[in-house]
Amino acid sequence: MGVVAGLMAFAESGLGVGSIFPGETGVLLLGAAAATPVRFAVMLLLVALGVTAGDHVGYLLGRRYGERMRELAVVRRLGVRHWDRATAALHRYGAAAVFITRLIPIVRTLTPAAAGAAQVRYGRFLPASLAGSLLWSALYVSLGAFAGASAAHLERLLGRASWILLGALAVLVVVVSLIRRRRAKAKTSP
Repeated sequence: MGVVAGLMAFAESGLGVGSIFPGETGVLLLGAAAATPVRFAVMLLLVALGVTAGDHVGYLLGRRYGERMRELAVVRRLGVRHWDRATAALHRYGAAAVFITRLIPIVRTLTPAAAGAAQVRYGRFLPASLAGSLLWSALYVSLGAFAGASAAHLERLLGRASWILLGALAVLVVVVSLIRRRRAKAKTSP
C-alpha cells in the first residue's frame, strides 16, 4: 500500500499528472490503512519520496526548457496564471517558495518546474523540496490515518450501539406484545 501511495504522490507532484489523477485523494484513502506506527512511518516516508521525486521531474524539466515551459500545453492546461503565481512566489521567496507553495493546489505542481526554469540552485531547491514533501506527506497520510482510526472507532461504537439498539428493540417488542395481550384480555373479560 505504501508503494502505491508513493506512486500516487509522485503523480500528484509530477508536472501535470496530478491534474488527471488526484494523488492527494489516493494518499488520503491509503493513509487509512496506516493503522500501526510502523505502517504509518513507512507510508509517510514512501509518500514523501514520491512527492520529492515528482518535484525533481518538474525541476529538471524546468532546467531543460527554461521559460519555454510557460508555453507548453501541460502548463496551459493547468493554467498559465498558476505558473505566474509560482514564478511570483519564487521571485519573492526564492527556493523557499517550493516549501511555501506545497499546500496550494496546482501551484505546488508548477513551482518545481518554475524553480528549474528560474535557475534556482539545486543546493537550495533540494532542502525546500524535501521539507515541503515531508509536510505534504505528513498532512495527507495523517489525515488518512486519522480517518481510518475514526472509522474503526465508529465501527466499534456502532457495533456496540447496534447490539444495544437490537436489545432495546427486543424489549420494546416484548412490552408492546404484553400490553396488547392485556388489552385483548381486558376486552374479552366479562
